[in-house]
Amino acid sequence: MIFEQLFDTKSSTYTYIVSSGKGREALIIDPVIEHTKEYIKVLEKLELKLVKVIDTHIHADHITGLNELHKKTSCTRIMGEKSKSEVIDLKIKDNEKINIEKIELRAIYTPGHTDCSYSYLMNDRVFTGDTLLINGTGRTDFQNGSSYDAYESLFGKLLKLPEKTLVYPAHDYNGKKNSTIENEKNNNPRLQVSSKEQYAEIMNNLNLANPKMMDVAVPANLKGLTLDQI
Repeated sequence: MIFEQLFDTKSSTYTYIVSSGKGREALIIDPVIEHTKEYIKVLEKLELKLVKVIDTHIHADHITGLNELHKKTSCTRIMGEKSKSEVIDLKIKDNEKINIEKIELRAIYTPGHTDCSYSYLMNDRVFTGDTLLINGTGRTDFQNGSSYDAYESLFGKLLKLPEKTLVYPAHDYNGKKNSTIENEKNNNPRLQVSSKEQYAEIMNNLNLANPKMMDVAVPANLKGLTLDQI
């Protein structure tokens, strides 16, 4: 299997390129528009055909590369059915499968960070978007976020996955590349709570500044802007 984890230093975003092998179909998760050429170079080097591209949610801290990649490769743009994006080719439902050659992902609706947040389970690993981070969880104070929904997504869905499941988030701000469900259960400070009310109290008192690009990124991602339109 080919598994490439790429990093955008400006927004601390992880992008994932997945394929069953050289010369086969590929998919990309959470691309950043400024790195489109880099993704294309990786695809060409490995002789991969990009057929699907996924955003875990509408991002507020960067402009997605979803539409630029579609323009260059005609790949299918995928988001969960709750997404308000105006340019998605395929909106998938909770528990629905996404397939490319010998690779299968299962969508898990995990609202809370936003109301359109989905995670994607692939064999021994789960792409958690901003719902579950390494030693943290996604903020819940904008884009119809909800700390109560986040609690249910975390404790009712993601933390019920096998403990050895690898966790690959959409962001990390401390240089960590992955974790496991077990590690997050035991060590993530935001998960050491006994009730949704206790979790909500933590999340409702973070007092974080809005992402610097929020006013630009959210409308751009809803409209599907590409490099020539920014």
